[in-house]
Amino acid sequence: MEALVVRKLGDPTLPPGGEDSPFAAVSGDRPIPELSSPTSVRVRVAATSLNFATFLQVQGKYQERPPLPYVPGSDYAGVVDAVGPGVRRFRPGDRVCSLASVGSFAELVVADEKALYAVPDGCDLVAAGALPVAFGTSHLALAHRAQLKAGQVLLVLGAAGGVGVSAVQIGKVCGAIVIAVARGVEKLQYLKSIGADHVIDSSKENVIESAKSFLKASDLKGVDVLYDPVGGKLTQDSLKLLNWGAHILLIGFASGDIPVIRANIALIKNQKSLLHVPRIGIRHDKL
Repeated sequence: MEALVVRKLGDPTLPPGGEDSPFAAVSGDRPIPELSSPTSVRVRVAATSLNFATFLQVQGKYQERPPLPYVPGSDYAGVVDAVGPGVRRFRPGDRVCSLASVGSFAELVVADEKALYAVPDGCDLVAAGALPVAFGTSHLALAHRAQLKAGQVLLVLGAAGGVGVSAVQIGKVCGAIVIAVARGVEKLQYLKSIGADHVIDSSKENVIESAKSFLKASDLKGVDVLYDPVGGKLTQDSLKLLNWGAHILLIGFASGDIPVIRANIALIKNQKSLLHVPRIGIRHDKL
């Protein structure tokens, strides 16, 4: 079968097969994975997503470092190809989605049936392939860790990325008032189309002043939940917007800058929680 194989750590933007590329040239000589247990299911991958964690992993900058060589990739969707004798929930031809620590950048992947989710009719497999990590992370963060409630104010940084978009959508399902921060007119228009109540272009606007103006005009005191996959100075500045007892959800540091949160700010704001929310499927042992 065909698969993308990481042969050494390096720049994931380089084309496969080049001398400096971390990827070997794509070929069809990878062995077809065998069913490893009675409840194993082999899935023919139709779509798989590229997550930031995978991007870091190929560079050796992620906390989980698979032994080389390996096939990267986490969440995916596809069609059941074969099942073990103990499988009861699925049969060949069923549409499913799932996630793995590695391995989805291949034609075929094997998972236990307990790790698979049926893709409902009407849901495109491409959409389903991007669902588990991004939406799983945001659902864990907002519904379980922060216990977001209707009427609360949710501030989403990096809102146009995978986890950001999912946070906006889940926030609206929870009944929250969502402030979404991103860069560029097209991204802001998209965020408005999926329900964001107020959007801020961080490349042109002062994020804090724009948010304060919206809160004041809406007769709102401040932000109840900060959802942050970005890090850096924006995290530190956003603390000024928090209500007493707010939740801070640290999803990641896409800016490359890990923020230092001053203890006196936490004391003044009395944050209920400063929570690191691991990406679903990447650090599932920590959930």
